[in-house]
Amino acid sequence: MACPICHERKPKRFCPAEGEKICAICCGTAREVTIDCPSDCPHLIAARRYEREHREPLPADQLPFPDTRIAGEAIEQNEELIVLLSRAIAESARETRADDDDAMVALAALAETYRTLQAGIYYEHPPEAPLAHEIYSRMAKTLADLKSAQSERAGFPAFKDGDAFVVLVFLLRVGKQETSGRLRSRAFLDFLRSWVPAEKTTREPNRIITA
Repeated sequence: MACPICHERKPKRFCPAEGEKICAICCGTAREVTIDCPSDCPHLIAARRYEREHREPLPADQLPFPDTRIAGEAIEQNEELIVLLSRAIAESARETRADDDDAMVALAALAETYRTLQAGIYYEHPPEAPLAHEIYSRMAKTLADLKSAQSERAGFPAFKDGDAFVVLVFLLRVGKQETSGRLRSRAFLDFLRSWVPAEKTTREPNRIITA
């Protein structure tokens, strides 16, 4: 019996996406490219662990919005925004089977919207791709709902547009660092799910590293 993908080598690894054994080479080359790997695949988990251990920091010239400086205190002060937006991204992606690229396209588009808002200009250009558009809409609603709720709290001012912009850029940079870069990568999305509680917000600021 030959590997059902290459039809050449002997199949040795069970692939949960294919529902049968494939060869190790096809597992490595087709993973998150032509194979839509489930997040609990042990071979995918092992590959991500290896990649994370050997990953180099993102070069400065590859940082999204490179002219934006993000201070550590800005992350700590806006932890509620980070948690709520991370949950919105993760939940939307889970419902639609979106991938890392969809999430980062949505983050970049909404960050651009909030950058213009800081200048007193409202310019919204949501992504055309359906899955990215869904994530964008979910995040935008999350921010609108939070601002409305905060404005009703006595003594608690609503977040500023600049705060939202910084958080969106921060999450986009985390995404660029965490994704595998493969066509169907969901490494960034799985990272968010592992950090953000599903129901109750808890304080775990040190598990996301400032990009």
